[in-house]
Amino acid sequence: MRQLTVHRHVDVAPDVVWSLLVDLDAWPRWGPSVRRAALEGGGELGLGARGHVWTAVGVRLPFEVTSFDPGRSWAWRVAGVPATTHAVRSDGDGCRASMGAPLWAPAYLPVLAAALVRIDRIADRPIQ
Repeated sequence: MRQLTVHRHVDVAPDVVWSLLVDLDAWPRWGPSVRRAALEGGGELGLGARGHVWTAVGVRLPFEVTSFDPGRSWAWRVAGVPATTHAVRSDGDGCRASMGAPLWAPAYLPVLAAALVRIDRIADRPIQ
């Protein structure tokens, strides 16, 4: 699926950013549109994982992880609709974090850019 993508260099190791991208408890800290998220049956995020995400306005939506490359990237469908992708790559003395939105959702790019700024700010702080 073709997407529009935003990127940001973050001055930490890729595994630090990856841990934020896959930790559902961390999502509200960096995701402006996320209030809460939970996996069905617990466990860890991975290919085929299903759960629910609560939007910033409190709407509960089902999700399913549709692609998952451990330590590198994942994508999902939310309410049955292809949604965002999340990726991290080594970039010299840090990493390049990326998020993508479907071509039909360019208005969501500022939200993704804000998420990357938040990830940059919290990446070197412990998750509380």
